[in-house]
Amino acid sequence: MKEELAVANKLLLLILGKRKRLRVTGPSMIPLLQPGEEILFDPKAYRHSFPRIGDVVVAQHPYQVKQIVKRVALVLEDGSCFLEGDNPDASTDSRSYGFIPLSKIIGRVTCKFP
Repeated sequence: MKEELAVANKLLLLILGKRKRLRVTGPSMIPLLQPGEEILFDPKAYRHSFPRIGDVVVAQHPYQVKQIVKRVALVLEDGSCFLEGDNPDASTDSRSYGFIPLSKIIGRVTCKFP
């Protein structure tokens, strides 16, 4: 029953537009997230605060038209983030493209879906 309520809550947040859904496509966040899994993220998470170290975020890739899922490793005073994948051998992240400005951070990952 508890698990069913948790799934119902996730669906309600998605339907109300308080969460957005995204499918993970690459291996950069293994073991936390597997390719093909879906996540929910909060697109309003950083309207009034900066990301924190350890947050898993969805961001706009700095050079390609795609979204990426990475972990915040460092946050500058202006909110720019150094993002890293949990699987460094299979991740292209801030070690390659540098800090991501806060304006390109789309939201904070809140859970796997369902």
